[in-house]
Amino acid sequence: MTDILLTFFIISLIYLSIANRLMAYVGNLVFQGLLICGIAILSLEHLTILNLSMILLETLVVKAILMPFFIRRVIISNKITRETEPSVPYYVSLIMTTVFIIGSYLIATSIESTTLNKSYFVAALSGLLSGLYLIATRRKVITHVICYVVIENGAFVLSLGIGSEMPVLVNLGVLLDVLVSVFLLGIFINKVGDVTGDGDIQHLNMLNDYPQTETEK
Repeated sequence: MTDILLTFFIISLIYLSIANRLMAYVGNLVFQGLLICGIAILSLEHLTILNLSMILLETLVVKAILMPFFIRRVIISNKITRETEPSVPYYVSLIMTTVFIIGSYLIATSIESTTLNKSYFVAALSGLLSGLYLIATRRKVITHVICYVVIENGAFVLSLGIGSEMPVLVNLGVLLDVLVSVFLLGIFINKVGDVTGDGDIQHLNMLNDYPQTETEK
């Protein structure tokens, strides 16, 4: 069952590479949050009330509900264009994501370790690489925030693959880091939206520390 959920997680990365609407990205975050919630519950050998509470808080409440709701609200309040506006064609992103998945599988098969679950490693590394690639090839700041959460989802899956016990303190630290980062980036997007209108990162090229001369105005 866990392998099926990990497969769907990888499929969600492929879908992200070809999705052209921001709301599709937000919906994908909800889907990934539900997936890693199921993966985490199935991965624990000793499921206690504390572990179950932490899983539901970090995955179901935060990743599947709060973060997508917050990001969707930022998109609507700033009237950001719903298109993702990639800097490369969608088929190139699809090819690169497929390469990352295949490369992750090849790396996993070459690792000899009794403590590392290779299925988790493939899904986690694919999420990390795909998230970084999408950040580099998408023009909107809000898309970078979404892909940052995808990277964190990959890191969470990797933490599950390293050990069977839930590292509560580590996940609390990661969760706090993600919450602070997303909220700060949300504030940043609100300010950028006041200047650029749609959050396109290319408009940031016009920012500088020097006052404009009369001719530049």
